[in-house]
Amino acid sequence: MSAPVKKFQAGGVQVAVWENDSPKGDNLKFNTVSIERRYKTKDDQWKSTSSMSVNDIPKAILSLQKAYEFLALKEQEYTESTNGTSGTPTITQASALA
Repeated sequence: MSAPVKKFQAGGVQVAVWENDSPKGDNLKFNTVSIERRYKTKDDQWKSTSSMSVNDIPKAILSLQKAYEFLALKEQEYTESTNGTSGTPTITQASALA
């Protein structure tokens, strides 16, 4: 299995971004994300699970938001490079222009 493209972590919650090849064999790629929570057992062994406690939810949200931002910016860069345009300014870019 290949390594993730990027990882985002908040506490014990980690989100990994993966790049996958299209199963159609058309050289297209798509991204997926996985989420896990790491914890230590009473025997000092590290384990992972996809189940979250109520206290893990904000950490999961933060990690997923960071992954989404990463993927959205990656998609925007790809679109700009294939269209040869600079795209619509983001809020941050528009604020810097003002």
